[in-house]
Amino acid sequence: MEVLEYDFMQRALLASLMVGLVAPAVGVFLVQRRLSLLGDGLGHVALTGVAIGVLTSTAPVGTALVAAVLGAVLIELVRARGRTSGDVALAVLFYGGIAGGVVLLSLAPRGQATNLEAYLFGAITTTTTADVAVFGVITVVVLGVVWLLGSRLYAVSDDEEYARAVGLPVLALNVVLAALVAATVVLSMRVVGLLLISALMIVPSAVAQQLARSFRQTVYLACAIGLVTSVAGTTASYYTGTPSGGTIVLLAIGLFLLATAVVALREATARRRHRRRAEVHAAHPHEHGAGCGHPAVPHGDHVDYHHDGHLHAPHRTGAGVHYDEHGEHAAPPAGTGGRA
Repeated sequence: MEVLEYDFMQRALLASLMVGLVAPAVGVFLVQRRLSLLGDGLGHVALTGVAIGVLTSTAPVGTALVAAVLGAVLIELVRARGRTSGDVALAVLFYGGIAGGVVLLSLAPRGQATNLEAYLFGAITTTTTADVAVFGVITVVVLGVVWLLGSRLYAVSDDEEYARAVGLPVLALNVVLAALVAATVVLSMRVVGLLLISALMIVPSAVAQQLARSFRQTVYLACAIGLVTSVAGTTASYYTGTPSGGTIVLLAIGLFLLATAVVALREATARRRHRRRAEVHAAHPHEHGAGCGHPAVPHGDHVDYHHDGHLHAPHRTGAGVHYDEHGEHAAPPAGTGGRA
């Protein structure tokens, strides 16, 4: 493949692979906690860290990581110990991060902040070998913590009061989750940008929630969706000349819309089937059974009864007897004693 012939694209694809795995693995807990905008708020705090790096001529990735982690811990402490509600604390974090970044960048010598757009909107092709190494360490740490504490993080995200009642350290786990979000934000800022990172954390998780049947399946499916959209978006941006961050997010949103349509179609089909079954049940004022006058036909692990060109299976429920309609069938052969 042409994209693999260039070193910068190899680094870009490797970075997108790591981001695609980590962002949904952390974001699924935010969706469960209904804190979908936390990643966006920490992204703005990371902007202050980037500004500090620009101002001090140090590595922006390191200063952004420190600033985001400190902001994450602070917001959890304020939410848990203070009287400020979670959404207000998040808003303060949101605007404080922007203001801090703007003020600090205004103090930097002219020309030093020219690469700021790469952090705001993503510039994956500028990823260096050192960045990939740092991203690799962050990926291993974040995925390792999620693997070790996943069940506890889920318990706290699902019901804090229950988690506290069974003796889990709720505040400590919330701080750990917030720190994971901060690390994920820094990991993703070169790939999708600080202004779009929340989308990659939330949208794959939202898609997975519609399709999966358990939280474990949701985590695995969200990571798979994040991986596919990140790598596919990075590859597509190379050929189309579009920004990698926007391309990745648009692909994820496209999958979300597709999944929403599929689920809506499935639910509509189920409703029609339910109405049809209700009509079939209404057409049966009596119970099928031995001696009811309709031929019995073995069907799998139960017996159906042939009635009006259909096979009907009686199932007892709390509301009475429900009859499933299996479709058009010919009458049982004559001379079989009512059985096919």
